[in-house]
Amino acid sequence: MDILPILATLRRHKIIIWLLMLEIALSCAIVCNGVYLIVQRIHRMEMPSGLAEHELVQIQQAPITLPPDRYARAKEDLAALQQIPGVEAVGMTNQVPFGGSSSNGNVMLGPTQPHPTLNAATYFSENLLPAFGLRLVSGRALGSDDYVNADTVLKSLADGSGKGFPMPTIISQALATRLWPQQNPLGKLLWLAPKANFRVVGVVATLARANAYHTATAQYSMIIPLHMGADKDQSYLIRTRPDERQRVLAAAAAVLKRADPARVITHARTYDEIRSDYFQDDRAMAGMLVSVIVAVLLVTGLGIVGLASFWVAQRRKQIGIRRALGATRSDILHYFQTENFLIVTFGIVLGMALAYGLSLWLMAHYELPRLPLSYLPAGAIALWLIGQMAVLGPALRAAAVPPVVATRSV
Repeated sequence: MDILPILATLRRHKIIIWLLMLEIALSCAIVCNGVYLIVQRIHRMEMPSGLAEHELVQIQQAPITLPPDRYARAKEDLAALQQIPGVEAVGMTNQVPFGGSSSNGNVMLGPTQPHPTLNAATYFSENLLPAFGLRLVSGRALGSDDYVNADTVLKSLADGSGKGFPMPTIISQALATRLWPQQNPLGKLLWLAPKANFRVVGVVATLARANAYHTATAQYSMIIPLHMGADKDQSYLIRTRPDERQRVLAAAAAVLKRADPARVITHARTYDEIRSDYFQDDRAMAGMLVSVIVAVLLVTGLGIVGLASFWVAQRRKQIGIRRALGATRSDILHYFQTENFLIVTFGIVLGMALAYGLSLWLMAHYELPRLPLSYLPAGAIALWLIGQMAVLGPALRAAAVPPVVATRSV
């Protein structure tokens, strides 16, 4: 079909056309960036933790005071929990992946390094590898001889003796790759402070941070063999069969309360609940963005339907003349579809530039990554489809106008 007559017709309705094109452009910008943000949220929610997630339960306590025998109490608690039927492994840690509350340290490759290389999660643990279900890819696990009391380490750092260092540590594969690319990390040293250095003895495949804000650094983690004692920041992690979790969780809480009736348990939950709670804002944001995109496309479609219906009513005489001169229903239908396609295309071209500009603004103000260009064709295809579906009804009504009736309507 010759588009020159269509363009000539559109030039006679510049204001209406520009308004519709601006609406389509704004829709294109919102759809492209909205879909990209939804994909980012989905990727974030699918972030691996490295844990045997469906086999874990957590019990977190909050003692009113720190007992002087807290190290002994922690060992007694771990032993009592291990005796519960169905328990496969029990560990203690200061944080859990996606748990919210986090402990982190600035990692250096030398004691006098002026600026840290990166920031990593520091897990202070008891029996963490079997309890979490972490997969060791190289090196060895932490043994009982590796663990020291936290008070001993703090005293060594306070008096500047550095006694007990370097301590062994297990790090994540992502951290090892970042610190020593294409090198064997086993035996390497890293520092958290000038007197606090650690020797890598093992590497686990994946271990996410408690607060994994940025996907690029979410897997920078290290495990330090410290006895922390039964204090308020410690959680007991119990690994069991998925169908045994609720029973084991109730039994574990009862065991801990019997050991210390004054103990306050702040959390008793499965790891699935931990993950669900952590990503609830991401799910809400993704749902809101889906609603916005659907609303924008609906409004845009209604705008196209309204304008096409108006033009069909205004052009009944012209349609009748064309039908009388031999134009078929298919010709009329294709005319309105082509006209709509051109309007939507002009709007999309403008919208792509607007979408990229909006992406740059989001980068500057919200630290979001730049919109990949591959999302622009996806938004364009969506709007083309919406435009063709929206104009189909009015175009069919125009094609159905009989020539005699059209020529009589003035």
